[in-house]
Parts: sequence; C-alpha cells; structure tokens
Amino acid sequence: MKILVDESILYAKRLFSYLGCVETITSKAISTSSIMLADALIVNSVTRVDNALLNGSRIQFVGTVTSGTDHIDIDWLVEEGIEFSAAEGCNAIAVVEYVFSALLWLAQRDNFSLSEKTIGIVGVGNIGSCLHHRLSAFGVRTLLCDPLLAEKGEPGNWYSLETLINQVDVLSLHTPLTRTGRYATWHLIDEQILAALPDHCILINTCRGEVIDNTALFRILEKGKSFRVILDVWELIPSLPFLLSYIDIGTAHIAGYTLEGKARGTAQIFNAYSKFLGNTMRINSKSLLPFPLLERIRMHGKLNEEVLRLLVHSIYNICHDDIRLRRFSGLSSEFDYLRKNYYHRREWSSLFVETSDRTSADKLMQLGFSSRLYTL
Repeated sequence: MKILVDESILYAKRLFSYLGCVETITSKAISTSSIMLADALIVNSVTRVDNALLNGSRIQFVGTVTSGTDHIDIDWLVEEGIEFSAAEGCNAIAVVEYVFSALLWLAQRDNFSLSEKTIGIVGVGNIGSCLHHRLSAFGVRTLLCDPLLAEKGEPGNWYSLETLINQVDVLSLHTPLTRTGRYATWHLIDEQILAALPDHCILINTCRGEVIDNTALFRILEKGKSFRVILDVWELIPSLPFLLSYIDIGTAHIAGYTLEGKARGTAQIFNAYSKFLGNTMRINSKSLLPFPLLERIRMHGKLNEEVLRLLVHSIYNICHDDIRLRRFSGLSSEFDYLRKNYYHRREWSSLFVETSDRTSADKLMQLGFSSRLYTL
C-alpha cells in the first residue's frame, strides 16, 4: 500500500510505515498528480479534499488528523465509496485548556474571580461539553446553547443565543462552520449581536474565524465598544493586524495544538486505517509522548483560583502566543509559519500534582491533572 501523508503531521511517518510505504509531502504539493499512485491520503485542515483533488485516483481511504471536517467533501467520498475518518475530539482538551489559560490571565489582569462569572458555551460537541464539565468541576456556572442538540431532545438545560447574550459574562464559541440550514453558523455573531453584547462581556472564538463577522467586529471595536475579545481563529488573515490592535488576546489558530492532541489525532487515524485494512494493530497515543519538561509538583494547602492559575501557566501561558502573533505583518506565509513551527505545548495531564488535601486531589483529577495524596 502506498500512503501519502502531509509531512507536518506529527508521528505519521513512523506509525503509517507499519501499514505500507509512506511518502511525506508538503500540504501545498498535494495535488491530483501527486496522489495518482497513492492508496491512502492523510491530511490536516489546510488541504481541501474533494472531487477536484481525488477524481481519477485510486485512493481508497482518506484520513484527517483534525476534529473539524469542513475541508472534506464527505458526501462525495461516500458516493465514491472512499472510506473516510476524522480524529473527532482529538484536540478538545487542548482547546479547553487554552480557554482556561486565557480566562485565568484576564482574571488576574482585570482583578475578577472566574468563579463569579457565568459562561455561555455555544456549541456543545466534544469541545463544548468538555469545557462545561471542567468549568463545573471548578464551580463555575455555565449556560449551554446548541439548537441542534436541543431539537434532537438531548438531555440538558438549553438556552437560546439571545438568552446567553443577556445573561452571561463570557461567550465562548465552539461550533462547526456551516453555511446553510436553519442553524448555519457562518457570521453567527454578526453586527447586531456584537452591538448587543454588554461592555463587561468576554467574547472567545476558538472554532472557525467565519463564525464571527470580523469586519463588523473591527468596526464596532473601532467605534469604542469595550467588551473584551480573545481570538484564535480569523476570517481574513491579511487584515488580522488591524483587528489584533483592538483585542485583548490573539493567537495563530493554535488553541488545539498540544503534543497530546496531535498524538491522539495521528493515532486515531492510524487505528482507523489499520482497521480498514483488516489489521489488528492499534496504537495508544500516550505511548508516543516524550517526558514533559515539568513533570511533578508538590502542592501545600487547598486548590483555589490563584493556585490553579500558577499550575496552568506553569504548563501553558497564553501570553507567549499572543506576543508571537503581534509581530505578524499580515502575510499568510508568516501566519502559516507560526503554526507550522509551533512548540511542543503540553496538556495538564502531563503534570503530576501531589497534595495533602483529598478534596483538592479530587478536583485536580476532575480538571485533568494527574494527582495523588501524600502524607506529611
């Protein structure tokens, strides 16, 4: 089997070599001619996979190491009988920890307590539900908005977007990007909604840039509206520097870029392709990970917001990514460079926290840290 793999996908060459002959290629070089002799194609989010790319090829399997699939024409793959797999949920923990890092940083800067805020979560899939569970574990009130799940009768207290705007202090977006249908998310947050956001509100977007009308956001912030904004995704890359000057935190679409998340994504697609081939080999993503730079901490006293911030920012401080992006001049190539050369960020689970307080140990485990009790 010949397997064509985007060279930027971590651990891919090593893993897929167990299943066939692997050829790595840059995302920009993936074309109709380059895939002609391949049996499987493994991509990330920057490669559009559709009829234009695959028609006439012998591709039997397409895998994307991302949870999002708006770059894949799934309906066409199904029609052609081409097996497809996405790494659903692989980056959910990474995105949730990014949101926590951002909120804890803002709380320190602006002198508020996270536990006093109500957080509205728009889109309650893998990421939104994980965020809800971790915030709840830390005692933060959340309101959930997902009209698709509400319509399906999924259990939960569901709120409309309009209700969230009137009742929450933080609005965090975790929807897919859809352009048609009753619940299309393209420009879901438009000028009217932006104008309705109260001045104390914090708006966070880590899903897709087009979910917020960036032009309207720039216009309304330029006029002096004072709500706070955290953006990891952008609608128009060349105009990013203009918007960046008005927001509180900006990063280069790296919210989901942890080493653990990348390992999970690659392992999920490897396991799916192995199963497709009838192979019994399966990989646990944890077996791929190196030792973290910071592995163990002993904590004295009870877990509170200040201690959580110290723990979180010892692993990942979002300010570093904000600083990197603020040097950006507006060239798409520079933006791509920031993403391609992103450092190996770790998740909270990589840090083992010892504590003498049982309640704190339980809460740390619920939040995603590794933890155990010790005796003095």
